[in-house]
Amino acid sequence: MKPCLVLLLMLGGAASEGVEKRVVGSKPCGKERQYHVQVESIQGGSFCGGSLLNTRWILTASHCAERMVKVKIGLNHDVAWYKNAISFMKGKTKRNEQDIKVEQQFTFKGEDEKAHDIMLIKLNEDVSSKLPIIELPPADSCAKPNQGTKVRIGGWGAKKADVTKVKTPKDLRCATTAIAACGEDAKSDEKYHSDETNTMCAWKPGVEACQGDAGSAVEDNGVLYGVIVSNPVDECANPIKILDICHYRQWIDETIRKNWQL
Repeated sequence: MKPCLVLLLMLGGAASEGVEKRVVGSKPCGKERQYHVQVESIQGGSFCGGSLLNTRWILTASHCAERMVKVKIGLNHDVAWYKNAISFMKGKTKRNEQDIKVEQQFTFKGEDEKAHDIMLIKLNEDVSSKLPIIELPPADSCAKPNQGTKVRIGGWGAKKADVTKVKTPKDLRCATTAIAACGEDAKSDEKYHSDETNTMCAWKPGVEACQGDAGSAVEDNGVLYGVIVSNPVDECANPIKILDICHYRQWIDETIRKNWQL
């Protein structure tokens, strides 16, 4: 995602591969967002971000899946190289890359049965409890961030429409933006229900969400308050459209509880 955050990938001539340029407001995440998950289509050609909530569940945008996908967990996990080598030799790293069937994907639907662009993904097996997760806001006092609240976004998206011809940036990129009014320029997939009760937007000059950034977390002080649902194709999105986690907070708990043992 690189909330365009982001980095500009450009293809040069035959002698060069991908050239990475940083847009204002973007920098490598470093030890931030170690909970970040990559969600990829098994058929290839598309990918999104996601957030690890616990050892068995991921939160992302619905349009990122609804088909067989591969999830890659711990890509930004800050761990010593020799520990990675030991895990690889023991075969433990395979648990951090799983193919997920549609039956393990749960999209929210309202009382009118209209789908919303938010999804919980259940992993095939638990990942290590040592992997970082992101905290959810308290269910009983969750409140949408006020306009002007600074939030953090990040991702691996490529700033080029045809992501099949662009390398994934080597670093997860992070940026700060701010909650703002959406306006008519805030776009998301019309397949899903969206109105002022469940959405919010973020805007800052030079900070954008590009193809591949959807599904990634919008956080405030390390707490998950939103999921990016902007799904730009030819251009990056600014303002960035976001689903408000507080609107779905009870559904998240109930879905995980009901389906944990299935």
